[in-house]
Amino acid sequence: MAASLICSETVSRVSSVLNRDVKQFGKKYMFDSDEETCWNSDQGSPQWVLLDFPQAVRVSELQVQFQGGFAGKTCRVEGIDLTRLPRLL
Repeated sequence: MAASLICSETVSRVSSVLNRDVKQFGKKYMFDSDEETCWNSDQGSPQWVLLDFPQAVRVSELQVQFQGGFAGKTCRVEGIDLTRLPRLL
């Protein structure tokens, strides 16, 4: 298993939180290594997670664990290499 690229400087955003209850279901629980906690999105599609790493990373593996037998019907992974984008003024 590869080492996690998530660190304390990694910024994360999510599409929604169930009933806006961030204390119980917020994004902070996605990477806390506690099997008893999780991020829980609200209903509807699409749901998404955005990760902004503090430096360039090379992803070799992605692991997603769905809770309680739920799973996404269609999942998509997107990435962008910011070093290849034109500089903004």
